[in-house]
Amino acid sequence: MASKDTSVVGVWRLASTRAIDPEGRQVGVPFGPRGMGLVTLTSDGRMMAVLVDGRASLPEGTPRQYSSYCGNYTFDGSTLTTVVDANCDPVRFTAPQVRKVRFDEERMILTPPPARVDGIEVTRELMWERISEVSL
Repeated sequence: MASKDTSVVGVWRLASTRAIDPEGRQVGVPFGPRGMGLVTLTSDGRMMAVLVDGRASLPEGTPRQYSSYCGNYTFDGSTLTTVVDANCDPVRFTAPQVRKVRFDEERMILTPPPARVDGIEVTRELMWERISEVSL
């Protein structure tokens, strides 16, 4: 059952992630099996996010996944759009970061546009739990 609360303002903790193929099969776990992340969305339209593979050590040759960025955002009830003005990856400056948003119970689920991974179109979902209704 979807929550009627569609407010995104507050501090959210990454609860889980998944990547699925066009047939709905899980094909990966973004940010590894111990993904960690926080996102803060303020009532005046600023946001910041940080995500990382939180494992203490990684298998030999595995790079640690990490992402952080901030900027001004708008939310229309179903789409969160961020115009990034600082980040760890210069590619994010090329276009606004657009995420579809849906709510399931107390969780906010963000879905970026699909991406090609090893020749397969993959859709990622990031599930967030609110830890504060007041932003930082």
